[in-house]
Amino acid sequence: MGFCESLSQVMFQYTNYVMLAAPLGVFGAMAATVGDKGIKVLANLAKLVGTLYAAQAFFVIVVFGLVTVIAGIPLRRFIAHVREPFLIAYSTASSEAALPRALENMELFGVPKHIVSFVLPLGYSFNLDGSTLYLALAAMFVAQAAGIHVPFTTQLVMMLTLMLTSKGVAGVPRASLVILAGTLATFNLPVEGIAVILGVDTLMDMCRTSVNLLGNCLATAVVGRWEGFKYQSESAIRTESLDTVDILVEPEG
Repeated sequence: MGFCESLSQVMFQYTNYVMLAAPLGVFGAMAATVGDKGIKVLANLAKLVGTLYAAQAFFVIVVFGLVTVIAGIPLRRFIAHVREPFLIAYSTASSEAALPRALENMELFGVPKHIVSFVLPLGYSFNLDGSTLYLALAAMFVAQAAGIHVPFTTQLVMMLTLMLTSKGVAGVPRASLVILAGTLATFNLPVEGIAVILGVDTLMDMCRTSVNLLGNCLATAVVGRWEGFKYQSESAIRTESLDTVDILVEPEG
């Protein structure tokens, strides 16, 4: 057990070293895409990117916000602890890169270690909200770009298919494109449409990856709440700290 813990700490530290160079890598990937496709591709696909960000923002604010209220999770403390892994996932477009920091911060948030170490890695394979939203939007974009009408019933079947096929997607950049290619072929949509999306996929990958991570962190906190663990709000922690100080400085007599 001690060997596994030590090995885990070494790998986490190695990941931190890699993350120091990650911003340069992301910049290089974006520069290569723009240099190959031209700056016009970003302008032409701005609506697609904007629609994805709007859909993801709506999902985070409405759905995740409702979950935090129902589960009784202190929102400000949760945001403070999930902010750093969220930014790592967004900047690197890799949820695996943010996993070490997410594990540490969720434990600091108050979730027991045995719950964090089970729920968070499991969610990386089965709880991919951001990727599912992206795949559905990208599939419809390809259909519209090709001038193919997709009936509403087919859209529902496609959405259910994407919910299943998105499970087990690797937490690396552009892994969702493999799932998208298989789905397009299944529903007789032109796979060549992926080449059009590829020009701005980096921007969309950053968004869906960060939402995936946020959803997994929230799921970890909710499971901990279901198990009976209570999370104190910032005001409660501040009050408790002040009470402790008062006890420490209280004069004898």
